[in-house]
Amino acid sequence: MKLLKVLFGFIVIIGIIGIAAYYFVPKLIADQVMEKVTVELEDSGQLENIKQEIKNDPQLQAFIEEGKNVDSSQLPFQTKEEATRVLLKKFNISELQEIQAKAKNGMNAEEKQALYNQFESKLTDEEMLALKALAYKELFK
Repeated sequence: MKLLKVLFGFIVIIGIIGIAAYYFVPKLIADQVMEKVTVELEDSGQLENIKQEIKNDPQLQAFIEEGKNVDSSQLPFQTKEEATRVLLKKFNISELQEIQAKAKNGMNAEEKQALYNQFESKLTDEEMLALKALAYKELFK
């Protein structure tokens, strides 16, 4: 009987650790990735280059402006950190690094369309709209 209690206690503790890891590890990873990407973009000056490229591309600007008048309270996420967590769940790290590398080196129209299709296939319409709203807020605040 004592062995059964110890075994049950052990299983409960392992279960609690597993549940905590399931909820907190993705948040920690998302926070680290978001911080790293933000610092890297700001330090290298690429963030301004990206903003300038978007402002110079009317098609891309029109795409992002779809998020201009959206009620953000109805969207699945409202912050960059929340968006990062969602993207980490939908894309693996290597896919996100590949997207970052492409954005860093500049993309032609075909690559932009392929990237859009990749996002569209993995994200819901609401998630896409939330990304547009976040991008609009970041670019035109």
